[in-house]
Amino acid sequence: MSSAMVTALSALGVAIVTALGGIVVAVVGRRQPRGQSRRDDFTVVTERQDKEIARLEARIESAEVKISGQEAKISGQSAAITYLQAWTRTLVAVVRGSGQQVPQPAPVPEEARPYLYDIGV
Repeated sequence: MSSAMVTALSALGVAIVTALGGIVVAVVGRRQPRGQSRRDDFTVVTERQDKEIARLEARIESAEVKISGQEAKISGQSAAITYLQAWTRTLVAVVRGSGQQVPQPAPVPEEARPYLYDIGV
């Protein structure tokens, strides 16, 4: 065999090995559907995030309802305190004055009435 023939046969051997390697890589690559699994994972993650966002929105809405109820309660309690403070000042002024009768209390505001149930007003 001549040197040209040996070179040609070695080039043919390298080409065959390269072709077989390419085929093996292609077969292995087709077995792993990476693109579809990534899309499926993205869909699952997106659905979980949507559920979590909906749950958090529901919690926020319920917290806002609670807050509005608490604000109304605080407003009523503030009115009750203001009423009692004014009534106390009036009583102190009458007591400091000499021998007069205690005046009738001012009408209790409606929003303060639930917080004054235990004092008979």
